[in-house]
Amino acid sequence: MLQLILGGARSGKSRLAEKLADDSALAVTYIATSQPLDGEMNQRIVHHRERRPAHWGLIEEPLELARALQQAAAEGHCLLVDCLTLWLTNLLMLEDQARLVAERDALLQCVATLPGSIIFVSNETGMGVVPLGELTRRYVDEAGWLHQALAERCQRVVLTVAGLPLTLKGPAL
Repeated sequence: MLQLILGGARSGKSRLAEKLADDSALAVTYIATSQPLDGEMNQRIVHHRERRPAHWGLIEEPLELARALQQAAAEGHCLLVDCLTLWLTNLLMLEDQARLVAERDALLQCVATLPGSIIFVSNETGMGVVPLGELTRRYVDEAGWLHQALAERCQRVVLTVAGLPLTLKGPAL
């Protein structure tokens, strides 16, 4: 099953995704897209590490997400990707639009063919004020288009607000 868990910052989306992965009773591999670029991000990474069960596998992949998924996906296995918007940010910061398009397209092309269970976590960014800068507007646009395309391919899509899941598509939680 492909699942997309969306929500704002500190909405409970990662906690929900981790619970779904744990409840699946499958072997779990966590695919982390963040990069420890500053002290604040380091703290977030530590917080996520401490919350995860020690027996889960870990893949750190900030750019080539489709490749990582294709290599790790397997029947009887659950992959938890946290998070798509950090992955998108990493690609936007390369300032290579062709690379962003290629990586996004590779992800969207491969997800339907992957075995096992995959849970994607991403920040819903398009529900607030339109950003002032060109890069932040592009980020919101790219995230919105990615979410729409991925939601089409997923069997379940959930919006998390204040720790409460709202199922938008697929079986209710």
